[in-house]
Amino acid sequence: MDYNKLAELIFPHISQTPDDYEALYPARQLPQGAKVTRLGPSPTGFIHLGNLYGAFVDERLAHQSGGRFYLRIEDTDDKRYVEGAVEIIINSLRFFGINFDEGATMNGDIGHYGDYTQSHRGEIYQCFAKKLVSEGKAYPCFLTEEEIADIRASQEAQKLTPGIYGKWAKSRSLTLDEIEANIKEGKPYVIRLKSDGDMSLPEDQIRRIQVNDAIRGTLDMPANDQDTVILKATGIPTYHFAHVVDDHLMRTTHVVRGAEWLPSLPIHIELFEKLGWEPPVYCHTAQLMKLDEEGNKRKLSKRKDPELSLDYYRNQGYHPAAVREYLLTILNSNFEEWRMANPDADINEFEFTTDKMSTSGALFDLNKLNDISKDVLLKISAGDLFDFLKAWAAEFKPEIMHMFDDRAYLEKILDIGRKETKPRKDHIYAQQMVENISYFFDDMFKLEDSFPAEVEAAGDTEAILTEYLKTYNHGDDQETWFNKIRAIAEKLGYAVKPKDYKKNPDLFKGHVGHVSTVIRVALMGRQQSPDVWEIQQILGEARTRERLQKFI
Repeated sequence: MDYNKLAELIFPHISQTPDDYEALYPARQLPQGAKVTRLGPSPTGFIHLGNLYGAFVDERLAHQSGGRFYLRIEDTDDKRYVEGAVEIIINSLRFFGINFDEGATMNGDIGHYGDYTQSHRGEIYQCFAKKLVSEGKAYPCFLTEEEIADIRASQEAQKLTPGIYGKWAKSRSLTLDEIEANIKEGKPYVIRLKSDGDMSLPEDQIRRIQVNDAIRGTLDMPANDQDTVILKATGIPTYHFAHVVDDHLMRTTHVVRGAEWLPSLPIHIELFEKLGWEPPVYCHTAQLMKLDEEGNKRKLSKRKDPELSLDYYRNQGYHPAAVREYLLTILNSNFEEWRMANPDADINEFEFTTDKMSTSGALFDLNKLNDISKDVLLKISAGDLFDFLKAWAAEFKPEIMHMFDDRAYLEKILDIGRKETKPRKDHIYAQQMVENISYFFDDMFKLEDSFPAEVEAAGDTEAILTEYLKTYNHGDDQETWFNKIRAIAEKLGYAVKPKDYKKNPDLFKGHVGHVSTVIRVALMGRQQSPDVWEIQQILGEARTRERLQKFI
């Protein structure tokens, strides 16, 4: 077989050589040990937590080492393409603090190693496919879908591994004349890798490969034995081939991807070997898991778990800093210990390493994210929280934009109880924050809780509020204010001390806590809230009196 002639027959339009592309994409000039990583999402319109999880690893590895982190759009599967998906990817990741040094952007490419969109790189892939054909390492396959289905059925009946290999790879044995005749007849064909594997050998004689995974250590697995498709009949490359070519030419040093790609690793290693290139360091991350209702671990599901989508966190309004902080707790096993020792340190000071990553399954816990978010938001100033909340509302809840008309007023609200010795941790995410503070705005006020049953039974609600208004002085300090409530309680037959009521419930209608709760519900519509005196100071005298008067 004259493989050079075969290559020219299949790719007569390809004039560029591999050397031309090697010169076009030279080795990067970076410091010793600098890592080059990439994120390669498919533009399907769905960006999920796994993308962010992997992107965070990519970003840390590159930026901690003085390297480069780039975005590559892997859109060779045109059936899954969704219009506007690239913008969704970029905006979603940017929201969570993931910024790229180069790659695809909404305004074109940035960087010297593009084009960064795979569907624009067709001739590059065909050039390297031509190289493999010219060296007898790949061949045109004319098997039809019906023939492949028959082969699979025969293999299944014989309990053999399904696929195109060995005697099943019928196009391998075609002569140059037969291939040329098929092409002239217009028969469609794909280009397959000519694998070195031999599935007819006994298991103990099958060639094996060893790959050093940065997360999982040394992986020992059988070498590839399938004649994998590298170019489809349309000339579009498969993921297997495209990512190998691009990772080499873009000089990627580390490839971070999910564990679901482990079975494909032998194919990728063989492709690197046949092309004569050093493979990058692979980092196969653990799958994101959650506990089901029975306490069993299962994989996060797009269908079952809304929290898999990054839109969930944006719609709810989780602060990017909180999500990043939480992700590090499941990415590196030593992060929480570091955070305890460095409570006020910038998160970027933490030295992220792949050897501290889980290999069995990263357990995602929404409750833990919420707890971490409370701690993170406590360290963010009221001014910055105002800006974050306003930006979120403008995008997701424009009907509440009037909340931001008075910056000083809202900042006081956001800061309630946060500067005490034991600070309040009320804030979790934007949607919850809005609900939490809504009673400060007259048009959002609603009566969520009833007045205490003890007071309702005595019919004292109006009497308590009337007495309170009579003695109310907005200038009272907190101690004077509460002494007046004690006096009202005593006057109306309520215990001044809750423990007295507990000891002798028959002697009192209730206790001072029930009396103060009446005031709380009239002002906030809730039985639970931060300190009433402090809330009144923020509401102001006029609004305070107006709300109390409504219940009299």
